[in-house]
Amino acid sequence: MFCSVVIPTIGRNSLTKTVKSVINQTIAANSFEIIVVNDSGKSLIEADWQQAIQVQLIHTNHHERSVARNTGAALARGKYLLFLDDDDWLLPHALQSFWQLAQSTEAAWLYGGTQIVDRQGQPLLQLHHGLSGNCFVQVLAGEWIPLQASLIRADAFFALGGFNPLLAGPEDIDLLRRIALQHELVAMPEVVVCLAMGLDGSTTDYDHHSERSRWAREMILSTNGVLARMRASAHSSYWHGRIVRAYLTSTVWNLRRKRLWTAISRTTHALYAIALAGSYLFSTRFWQAVLKPYSSETFAHGLREAQKTP
Repeated sequence: MFCSVVIPTIGRNSLTKTVKSVINQTIAANSFEIIVVNDSGKSLIEADWQQAIQVQLIHTNHHERSVARNTGAALARGKYLLFLDDDDWLLPHALQSFWQLAQSTEAAWLYGGTQIVDRQGQPLLQLHHGLSGNCFVQVLAGEWIPLQASLIRADAFFALGGFNPLLAGPEDIDLLRRIALQHELVAMPEVVVCLAMGLDGSTTDYDHHSERSRWAREMILSTNGVLARMRASAHSSYWHGRIVRAYLTSTVWNLRRKRLWTAISRTTHALYAIALAGSYLFSTRFWQAVLKPYSSETFAHGLREAQKTP
C-alpha cells in the first residue's frame, strides 16, 4: 500500500469534510487507507464515511495528538504516512501528486505547498518552502513545514520512535527536526492541502508552545553529529551564522536553568562554529543571523503574494 492517512479527532463537525477529502482522492482507492483515531472519549456521530471501505475507526481516550497519531500509525500498512488534522482537508490531486514524486526519490519527508485558510475556509496565503535535501539547519532555525502537507516514510518514522508523547503542541516541529537530522527532504510545487489556522476552535496550547519547542530543541542539540549535520546544510554566510546563534541562545537558556556544564558545552560549540566559519565572518549576513531572531522568508513571500491578489 502506498499511503496511510491518519486523522486524530476530538469529534469536530469538520471531520466529515476532512475524511471525504481523502476518500475522494483521484488515486486508486486500494492504494491508500484512512485511519481515524477518535480521542474524544465518546462515540462519534454516525456518518456515511464510516462505512467506506478505506476507513478504519479506532478509539483512544483523551491522550492528545501525539499518542493518537502514534496509535494510528502503529496500525498503518502504507509505505508512507500522512497525518491530517480533523479541521484540514486534502485537495483532490494530493495523493496522486505525492505518488508521482515518490517514484523519483527515497527521501524520508516529501511535501507540497500549503494553502492557509481561516476558520471559515477563506484563503489567507500559500506556503512554498522550496527546501530539499539536507535542510537541518533551516528547520532547526525555525522553518516550519506543515505536517498536513507532508508524507513521511513509515520506516523512518518508526526508527525515530514516532511523535514524542511528552510534547503537546510542537510535536510536529520536533518530528521534522529529528527526521531532518538523519534524512533528506524533497519538495514539490503543487498545493496539496488546505490548513485552517486561527485561535478560534484551535486545540493547540499556544501559552506553552514556545517553551516546549525549546525544550525539544535542546534534546536535539545534545545528539551526536548535530554540528556536522548543520554545517553540511549551511550553504551561505547567513546559515553559518544561524549555527552560531543556535548554540548561543542555547547557552543562555541553560544558564537560566543553572545547567552549567551544558551551557559550557554550548558555548564551546558556538566558538568552534565561529572558527569554522572562515571568510563568512566578514559577511554582514553572517552577523545578522547571529544577532537577530529567525524570520521565515516563506511566510513573508506568502504574505506578499497574497497582498497582490485582488
